[in-house]
Amino acid sequence: MQKAYVKVFLVLVLTIGCMVSGEHVFAEYLSNPDDVKEEWWWKDKENDDSRETDQPPPLEGGGEMSERQQLPVSNILLQQQYPETVVLQGATGDNRVALTFDDGPDPRFTEQVLDVLNEYDVPATFFVMGARADAYPAIVTRIQEEGHIIGNHTYWHPNLVEEGEISTLEREVTQTEDKLADIIGYRTKLFRAPYGFLYNELVEKLAEMEYTVVGWSVDSLDWREGPPEEIAYNVLSNVQPGAIILMHDGAEWEGDRTNTIESLHQIIPALQAQGIEFVTVPNLLNIPYQK
Repeated sequence: MQKAYVKVFLVLVLTIGCMVSGEHVFAEYLSNPDDVKEEWWWKDKENDDSRETDQPPPLEGGGEMSERQQLPVSNILLQQQYPETVVLQGATGDNRVALTFDDGPDPRFTEQVLDVLNEYDVPATFFVMGARADAYPAIVTRIQEEGHIIGNHTYWHPNLVEEGEISTLEREVTQTEDKLADIIGYRTKLFRAPYGFLYNELVEKLAEMEYTVVGWSVDSLDWREGPPEEIAYNVLSNVQPGAIILMHDGAEWEGDRTNTIESLHQIIPALQAQGIEFVTVPNLLNIPYQK
C-alpha cells in the first residue's frame, strides 16, 4: 500500500511540474514573443538535419505539369504573324540542332546538366528565371563561362496569359534583364515565355523591348518526369535538322529533373553519331544574343 501512495505522489509531482513549465513558457511568450524559442519537442526544428535548406524560388504560375494542360494561342500562329520576332526552329538545310533548358538555375540539377554538356563538348542555351539567378549567381556565371548562352525567362515564372497584363510582362522581363546584366555583363536579347504562353499584344511588347522570342520545334516532354528512355525517344523520334529542343534544368520543389539528366546521355551521342552538330540558338538562327 505504501508503494502505491509513493507512485501516486510521483505522478502528481511530475504532472504539476509539467504544468508549471508550460505556464512559464506561455507567460514568457506573452510578455516577449520574439525572444522565446519553441520549447515543445515536436516543434523543435533548429537542430533537425533533415530539414531542406536550399529550396529554389518557386514558379509563380505553377509547375509545368499542371499549366501545360491549358491551350493558349499557338506559337506556330504567332510565328506566322510575327516572323521577325518569334522563332521556332532554324534552317532545315543545316545538320545542326540547339538544346535549350528552362527554369534554372536550380542547385539540384543545373550543374549536373552542365557536367553532361561538358562531357560531350556540347553548347546549349539556358533560359533562366531572374529570381533564381539572383539566388544562385555562381551557377549563372558557370553557365556563361562554359560557353553557353543565357536568355530571359521572366523573374518569377508567371503565366503571362492568365495574368493578362502588359505591365506584368514588362516588369518581369525588365527585372530579369537587369539582374542578368549584373551577373553576365550584357543585356540578353533572347526571351522565352513560361510554358510558352503568349498572345499577340505580349509579342508586340516584346518586339518593342528588342527581344527575339524563342519557342521550340521539339518538346522532350521531360516535365512529365517520364523515364530517361521515354524522354530520349520524344526527342530522337521528332528531331530534324534545325530543331530547337525544349528541356528543363529547373523544377518546382517537388519536381525532379534526374531523368532529364540521364536522357542526355542517350540523346547527345545518338545525334552526334548521325553527324548532327549541337549549337546555341543564336548560332543556329544567326541572330544576336545581346542588345
